[in-house]
Amino acid sequence: MSPTYTLGVATDIPIPGRAQRLGPLLFSATLLLSAFLLFAVQPLFARMALPLLGGSPGVWNTALLFFQGLLLAAYAAVHGLAARLGPRRQVGLHLVALLLPVLVLPIALPLGAVPPAEHDPTLWLLGLMATAVGLPYFAVACSSPLLQRWFASSGHPAAGDPYFLFAASNLGSLAGLLAYPLLVEPRWSLEAQARGWTLGYGLLVMLLLCCAAWTLGWGHGRPSAAGPASAATPDADAGPAGPALAPPLSRRLWWAALAALPSSLMIGATTAISTDLASFPLLWLPPLGLYLLSFVLVFARRRLLPARLVARTLPMVALPLAVALALGANQPVGVLLALHLLFLFVAALACHGRLADDRPAPRHLTAFYLWISLGGVLGGLCNVLLAPQFFRSIAEYPIALVLACLLGLPPPADPPALAPRRALFDLLLPSMLTAAVAALLLAPQARSSAVYPVLGSLVFPLAGLVAFGFSRRRLRFSLAMAGILLVGQPYTQRLGSLLYAERSFYGVSRVRLSPDGSQRLLFHGSSLHGAQSTRPAARPEPLTYYARTGPLGWLFQALEPRLAGQAVGAVGLGAGAIACYAEPGQTWTFFELDPTVARIARDPRYFSFLAACAPEARLVLGDARLTLGRAAEAGFGLLVLDAYSSDAIPLHLITREALDLYLAKLRPDGLLAFHISNRHLDLEPVLGRLAQSAGLQALVAEDLDPAESALEAGAYPAIYLVMAREEAALKPLRGDPRWRPARADGPLWTDDFASVLGALRR
Repeated sequence: MSPTYTLGVATDIPIPGRAQRLGPLLFSATLLLSAFLLFAVQPLFARMALPLLGGSPGVWNTALLFFQGLLLAAYAAVHGLAARLGPRRQVGLHLVALLLPVLVLPIALPLGAVPPAEHDPTLWLLGLMATAVGLPYFAVACSSPLLQRWFASSGHPAAGDPYFLFAASNLGSLAGLLAYPLLVEPRWSLEAQARGWTLGYGLLVMLLLCCAAWTLGWGHGRPSAAGPASAATPDADAGPAGPALAPPLSRRLWWAALAALPSSLMIGATTAISTDLASFPLLWLPPLGLYLLSFVLVFARRRLLPARLVARTLPMVALPLAVALALGANQPVGVLLALHLLFLFVAALACHGRLADDRPAPRHLTAFYLWISLGGVLGGLCNVLLAPQFFRSIAEYPIALVLACLLGLPPPADPPALAPRRALFDLLLPSMLTAAVAALLLAPQARSSAVYPVLGSLVFPLAGLVAFGFSRRRLRFSLAMAGILLVGQPYTQRLGSLLYAERSFYGVSRVRLSPDGSQRLLFHGSSLHGAQSTRPAARPEPLTYYARTGPLGWLFQALEPRLAGQAVGAVGLGAGAIACYAEPGQTWTFFELDPTVARIARDPRYFSFLAACAPEARLVLGDARLTLGRAAEAGFGLLVLDAYSSDAIPLHLITREALDLYLAKLRPDGLLAFHISNRHLDLEPVLGRLAQSAGLQALVAEDLDPAESALEAGAYPAIYLVMAREEAALKPLRGDPRWRPARADGPLWTDDFASVLGALRR
């Protein structure tokens, strides 16, 4: 009887056919569950941490970087483990590593976790995640490469090309990511989610025990000589006999580069979408989902999308996105969102496809995954840690866009005799195109023309068509795109001269002068957060959503006698326009999360609301849920909630627990006023339901079509909702027909349960 082999160790155990068939299924199911848990815990823990940091997209991007870093550490550990230990010790050590995290489960935030208020909280958040979720995530992350290593060395007939298990792993990742917003978050509280994750972890341990039994006991056939057993996995380093040689450093760096660019693009697209298009947590998931799907498709046993088709599609989606970025477009949101996501998906397919085509023999599987993971971490580091230090805008995103086309497209097959001449044209033609576009759009006479915006909408698409003609030459095409994006930077000044810009953990804040020079505007992402007239005045006038002709003005006018001599609080500072409603004898306190916004609002070169209207106002930095907790009980006669991250109200500020906190800080006859103007979420029924649950009265006023005179004076459409314990407190508003009872048909949001799906505007 011929001997069988277990990870290269000869045994005399016969090979049951059922065991051979069971092996790939068992390993695929275990890998799928392992990846599902990895990517279900990411939104779960980010959702737990969001309330501490104002719901910023920076929380999600920092979480991605943390999890990429732990994944790299896990792959490095497995790579070293596989090189130094035999199969039995590998199994034993990994099972011990899986049992250790039981000590810290279920997942929860550490007690007393408080982020720093005065400086960037990125390092603090990384430390928080390491403490709360680092150990279980690391243990699960080790499972994927280790299981694939066990199977690749098993001698099973399918072990010659084990990379189908990588596709199964990424399919589990995608399932975990999609299940969270669609199935998990709308149905279960955070506590229930953490318990469910713990149960899934227990199931994973049991499946891993089965895989270990299969690996060490009876599940294998005779190992292949070396390298892939199929022509589907070519490897230039594999000889006809004997083990494959170790891939050279240049090849490993190539793997890292091909992995780094999609990672950077994924985080860059998330930031750009959240900053310039719309900002609510659901939009943080599609980029990561498409990124994972690209791995599934290119590492599948049969590739559904041929590399040639992906290469021809990449320029078709890259150029419209480059033109949109050059134009500074943020409408229509649906079309632009689709364009960002489509480019990310195609670029990831192109880069990951080239990565899959260059995968090594199974002997070097763990090294391959290690370098892929290293590339992912480097891409994340560039976006999360380095870019905010060097760029005032999301500049890393267009840079990654250009580089993805450069590396994702195949190189041209130039005859040696023509290569130098074509290389010269690869540099010359894009330079000529860039110079022509700059001459048309950046000349003083063009910028002073009334049709300047129209001119740009014609020139950039035309330049894109010319650049598309270069798409069979990847260097020529990439440089042409870089030129279009480069000219787009000064062109976007048509939106108004940029007076100041600063990028922080919480987003990008910009101060612009309006095109006609009549106003200074504060933008956070793509959303306007305040404006002030440039005309000299002893006391500036509130504009936009805070105008005296809108709901906030109606509120203060009606409450003026009641608020005499009382304390007023405002959550969210913006440009400080609310301070214009301050009256002598009142004490005002502003609670602001972002130190950058606070610096801008207090700088009289940009805005003078605070200095002119409420010079004695107190400014408290930090998340409102934390800083309000330290305020005096029953102190405020009015509390205005006006906190936004770009266009989104942080969800943790409109939960039942948050409402209880606000009520504790209000006088018995005090009022709560919520600014709920929003492009994407209908928050009236959510807040109405909160008021109903607490036995409060709630009225809403909306001015969605301001009078022509108000618009000319700088007013914007706005919606405000007011709550009070006592009917008498709302009496000044009841007689005004502009105020009506709030709808209360929404779900009850709590810290443990809040889903934006039901609040999306239809």
